[in-house]
Amino acid sequence: MAAEEKGMNIIHITDPDDPGLELFTGLSETKLYHYNEPGEGIFIAESAYVILRALEAGYSPISLLVEKARMEAEAEPVFQMIREMYGNEYAEEISVYTADSDILSDLTGYSLVRGLWAAFKRKAVPELSEFCNGKNTLTVLYDVVNPTNVGAIIRSAAALGMEGAVLTHASVDPLTRRSSRVSMGTVFQLPWTRISKEGSAGTRLIRDLKDLGYKTVAMALTNDSVCPDDKEMLASEKLAIVMGTEGDGLPREVISECDYRVKIPMMHGVDSLNVAAASAVIFWEICKKRQ
Repeated sequence: MAAEEKGMNIIHITDPDDPGLELFTGLSETKLYHYNEPGEGIFIAESAYVILRALEAGYSPISLLVEKARMEAEAEPVFQMIREMYGNEYAEEISVYTADSDILSDLTGYSLVRGLWAAFKRKAVPELSEFCNGKNTLTVLYDVVNPTNVGAIIRSAAALGMEGAVLTHASVDPLTRRSSRVSMGTVFQLPWTRISKEGSAGTRLIRDLKDLGYKTVAMALTNDSVCPDDKEMLASEKLAIVMGTEGDGLPREVISECDYRVKIPMMHGVDSLNVAAASAVIFWEICKKRQ
């Protein structure tokens, strides 16, 4: 069945400067984040798989941009889920912009991934104490600024049974296009929250997690480190695994404030793994212990 016959508001684009495309081409991700201040902003999801995960997680779609060749095979399941979740009237109000691939390739500074984008409304993120309620295993992304690493860490956390992710203010937003795509949509499945600039300062977040009953674990190359399978550490009822940014790692004061320091044994003179790979190793040890 054609998309038009399914009640979607299809708008055919012939000009890449069409004002209807502003959300997709005219605004940076930072501007989208602040789009509705003081309310919640907007984010863009790429590819049918990621968009479907966002819909399943209850994010409300605003508009879509679809390459014509993708309308039936890839966009149709998205249209169907929108109708099932929100009803025909809501679906008919969502603008679905569509154009040939040569028009889309002219969108300055952007490359359309798999021919399908969707703009969504954000949700409010909870305060730390509310977020941590009922969760025993967390990953803490401390100033992780690479969107690929953020997406990969969250994907590993979801796959290996971690119960949530806490990100400092300086960490990359998990809903950036690249992070959500690398995560294979798990940024919509794994609960996460992002801490304010004030709450992220210095060692405050580590102290707050301790006050909430967590044993904090810094992934760090220090002489007093233990291995990821340390029995005492893994026996802790509540664990928060703190991961630092690529290159510099965790600040010295954060490492000192944590209850444990973990170092993965290396061979052939390699000093460390990429932070996303390291996260999977420690998450797997926690997963094995708690199965």
